[in-house]
Amino acid sequence: MHYIDSGSGTPLVLLHAYPVDSRMWDDVRPGLAGQARLITPDQRGLGRSPLDGGGPNGGGTVPRPDLSVVAADVLALLDRLGLDRVVLGGCSMGGYAAMAVLRAAPERIAGLLLVNTKASADTEEARATRLSVAERAEAEGGRGWLAESMLPKLLGTTTTTRRPDVVDTVRGMIDGQPAAGVAWAQRAMAARPDSSDALRAAGVPALVVTGDEDTVVPPHLSREMAGLLPRAEYVELPGCGHLPPVEDAHSFVRTVLDWLPTVG
Repeated sequence: MHYIDSGSGTPLVLLHAYPVDSRMWDDVRPGLAGQARLITPDQRGLGRSPLDGGGPNGGGTVPRPDLSVVAADVLALLDRLGLDRVVLGGCSMGGYAAMAVLRAAPERIAGLLLVNTKASADTEEARATRLSVAERAEAEGGRGWLAESMLPKLLGTTTTTRRPDVVDTVRGMIDGQPAAGVAWAQRAMAARPDSSDALRAAGVPALVVTGDEDTVVPPHLSREMAGLLPRAEYVELPGCGHLPPVEDAHSFVRTVLDWLPTVG
């Protein structure tokens, strides 16, 4: 599992959205790493992490698509780094993966940071769409069409109209993802269970962040998810869509740093 480990202080592990990789945290890395030990892995099959888990030269086997596999990868990374407990966060798919870790090993989590994600499982319609995208990625590769279909969902209107540099950056990340990893991630997300009970049982400090222009997980759904968590704060960032760390890095960093001391 490829990862970047920078800074010192409270261990903060951030898991990226689909269909990008840990580069989505690049703009927030300097600000967060000034006050936390920031660890940002590429999830299995995306970025520089191999799908088979066997290292850069392969040699492993590809497991059945399931976010419990991603959770096991994250826990193995924590073991490798000697970290018993961390603040664990994730954006979108990264949030789903963080909830999978919460279900598997709640004792490893000192705090939760959930960004533009949701606790519910997919509807049948959403699941069918994911499986269709997985099949197309395997048949055609993902370059071009995947970015064109995802960019209007990932970025808010403000970013799309005013920040062409951000649009180009996200497009480049999407175009660079391996088709097999894209397909595996879609199938893993399609198979995920509801995590509402795990959130209700989470007694740790939590921060739920959303963009007010997100159409994938509209703000009212994020507020509802925050209501499941016994110790949650909820923050809505203006002018952001589904990827606030990319769209408004300054506001995202300020929000996280204001909350992080509550973890202790």
